[in-house]
This record gives sequence, structure tokens and C-alpha cells, in this order.
Amino acid sequence: MALTGKLSIEIGIHAPAAKFFHLMTKQLHHVQNVCERVHGAKLHEGDEWHSVGGSVKHWTYVIDGKVTTCKETVESIDEQNLSATYKLFDGDVGQHYKVLKLSFQVSDKENGGATVKWTTEYEKINNDVEAPYGYIEYLDKCTVEMDSHLVKA
Repeated sequence: MALTGKLSIEIGIHAPAAKFFHLMTKQLHHVQNVCERVHGAKLHEGDEWHSVGGSVKHWTYVIDGKVTTCKETVESIDEQNLSATYKLFDGDVGQHYKVLKLSFQVSDKENGGATVKWTTEYEKINNDVEAPYGYIEYLDKCTVEMDSHLVKA
């Protein structure tokens, strides 16, 4: 059984792609106020929430019904392609995965709204660890909640 892999999900949203991208790359600290499964987020190192590689955030959230903690840093932001990658490490994540990255790309649909494609790239610490399916469910639920927030705003 492979230790590395990728999981993906595409989610249709009502908000424009630019609005979703802005929330995820310029207002990430608001996600804890929008998503029920996110219990808290705080700046752990650095001065800026959204700098690539320059800051570390500490997150507390729920995966598979369990409170989970990790640190996160922004690995890349691509303004032109409306995409970003976040690296999760330490805490509960570090006990199961050597590598866990969450990436998204959002694109407008011709008939309005947008599509968010999330990709989870991972390397498990051993074969006893399950692939991060719980993160796909988490990203699905959080994306729907963020979309609802953006449409109201």
C-alpha cells in the first residue's frame, strides 16, 4: 500500500471566484468565524497571516468528529490562476502524516458562480494511517459555509 497520494473534490459555489480567492488568501483569519468545524486560529509566528512561507498559524478544528490541531503555513499563492497551497504540520497532523498539503483552485463558471477544486496531497507516516478522507469532508463543509457567508456579504 502506498504511503503517498492525492485526494480531490470539486465543489460548486454561488460566490464569484475572486471573492472566494480573496477570503482564502487575504482574510484567512475570518474562516474561524465562518466555519462551524473551525474552533480557533491564531498567528503563531510572524506578523502577517497571508505571507508565503513567512508566518505560521495554529489551527484547532474538527476532523471525523475529533478536535484536531496543527500548524499551517502558506506555501504558494497564484493570483493569476486563483490558487493557493497550504502546508499543515505538527500537532495531530504530525502524528499521522509526514506531508499534508491542502491546495485549491477556484474558477468562474460561464452561467454564474464558480467551482472550487480542493486537492489534498499527503505522505502517511506508515501504512496503518488512513488517507486523509476526513479532510475532504471538512473542506466540502467549510467551502459550503464560506460560500454562504460570501453570498450574504
